[in-house]
Amino acid sequence: MFTATNFQAITYLLGVCLFSISFLVFLNSTISFVITVLIDKHDGIGDAVGTLGFADELVALIACPLWGVLSDRIGVRTVCVAGYVIVGLALFVSVQAKNVYPQLLLARLFFSIGGAATSTMVTAILPSMIAPDVFDQVERHQTSLQHVQGRVMSPSISSELTVTPDRLRSQQAVAVPEKSPEGASPTRLAGFVGMFTGCGALLALGIFLRLPAQLEGIHIERGQALADTYYLVGGLAVLVAVICFIGLRNLKGEEHKGCSELVRVADSKNSNPESWRPLTYWSLVVESISLGFHCPLIGLGYLGGFVARASSVGISLFIPLFVNAYFISHGLCEPRSPTSSPDLKSQCPRAYTVAAELTGFCELIALLSAPVIGFLADRYRQFYSPLLVASFTGTTGYIGFSILKSPEPSGERGNRWIFLAVALIGIGQMGTIVCSLDLLSRGILGLENVAGGLRSVPTDGSNEIRSNGDQLGTSNGHALITEHLDASTNNHTASRSIQEQDTDQSHERTTLLQHSKHEYHSLKHVKGSIAGVYSLAGGAGILLLTKLGGSLFDSTSSSSPFYMLAMFNGLLFAIALTCGGYNAYKGRLRHKEAEA
Repeated sequence: MFTATNFQAITYLLGVCLFSISFLVFLNSTISFVITVLIDKHDGIGDAVGTLGFADELVALIACPLWGVLSDRIGVRTVCVAGYVIVGLALFVSVQAKNVYPQLLLARLFFSIGGAATSTMVTAILPSMIAPDVFDQVERHQTSLQHVQGRVMSPSISSELTVTPDRLRSQQAVAVPEKSPEGASPTRLAGFVGMFTGCGALLALGIFLRLPAQLEGIHIERGQALADTYYLVGGLAVLVAVICFIGLRNLKGEEHKGCSELVRVADSKNSNPESWRPLTYWSLVVESISLGFHCPLIGLGYLGGFVARASSVGISLFIPLFVNAYFISHGLCEPRSPTSSPDLKSQCPRAYTVAAELTGFCELIALLSAPVIGFLADRYRQFYSPLLVASFTGTTGYIGFSILKSPEPSGERGNRWIFLAVALIGIGQMGTIVCSLDLLSRGILGLENVAGGLRSVPTDGSNEIRSNGDQLGTSNGHALITEHLDASTNNHTASRSIQEQDTDQSHERTTLLQHSKHEYHSLKHVKGSIAGVYSLAGGAGILLLTKLGGSLFDSTSSSSPFYMLAMFNGLLFAIALTCGGYNAYKGRLRHKEAEA
């Protein structure tokens, strides 16, 4: 499965993926105790927690694409290490805060900056784990073609001007890999990435959250036990940073990156392919955003990230809120008194139990289905069918959850079908996560499925920004032949036979451009920027569902957020179906042209 070393793969899965979300889950679950125990604030807790979480997401929206762009300059390893160091320091600082505003708020924003780096690198590092060697050979082959321009002093009319279809096909047979090496699958790896990130959340809930109680059991005062827990977890974050620094060395595609590239810009006048220059920051941002509109794989990956992150909020926030609202509206909970605890567990134990059962079952099904989804999606990826199945499953689950009269699985009003609904929601969420990561990875590596194999995927019909900062034609083969034609024409202007062939050559060039659009196009030079925009899309989904869904929950119906999520999944289904149908239509046209 991996083309990286075993140590790099283990570091990625057990370091980057496992802990990318665990520290965030830990902080979200314990921040209220920091406010009440350490800061000694007992009123307006909900408002304070909500404000801190909202500010966290706003900073992450800005920080994720910035970290992604930065990683294309200094490398994913440096950004990953910096992110975990910042997370650790932020946890140290959080328990030193004496007030919510501004001290705890600033600590939370500092944590958000580090968390944005770690979550973005989960996506950015994935292509380096499974980048097949055959595609690296293609890149080296294409780069070597650039040297021909300087070496060919007197081109042969026969070899350079007479371009036949057979000669073109022989060039493309070398330049275009039709199949990936056995086991080098971004889809299967994406399934394991989803599973390990889910295990990271369980790690935080099952171990980190129990540490304060365990420390209290050895006669440590409650506030000190909470502070010590933050120190331990923060120290673990710093340890993970050290492991990533050692384990992520010499990743594929990261050879030219480093801190020295922070202020260097692309040199468009330098035609030497060996002198690598990074793109400007603005070019990286523009390129990664525009790819979402020009490359179906990247665009569907962005939209899948939007839906997946919104679904995570629907599961963790709105399912418990829906259950709580149901129990209160049906008089199944005691009315809240001014002296009662605002905690759902204390106010309405039965509602808390039902909410825990539903969310726990949903997350368990999602976690167990991750590797299965990755395996099946790798085998049946034609026409974006895995994403279609995932989005349809999510749509069905959210609609089914909304129309059921009761969230209780048992009792007088109980309905066992509620477990099927939340299982579909969990499978749909994990499916969109796995498929979106897979689509981005294949888009970055330049892979697309054709008749059971893999081919390159063109981004658009315009120029492609390559990693050396120069603008090259979308088809290197066409650009190279054009250069040779132009050079030969200039060197043999006295030849009448060449002048008579200008019309045929012009037609030949157009034909070559049409037939060579499927040459290998790697986007590894902007993989960090793409990962940043992917995280940005996910953050936008969280904010939209949180604010608009919460408002509709209060003003219209408690089922409104789930109908919103059904609409998100339905939109993803419609767009994926359109892209798949369009690709199928283009495939038939290419097949007819090949037969003709």
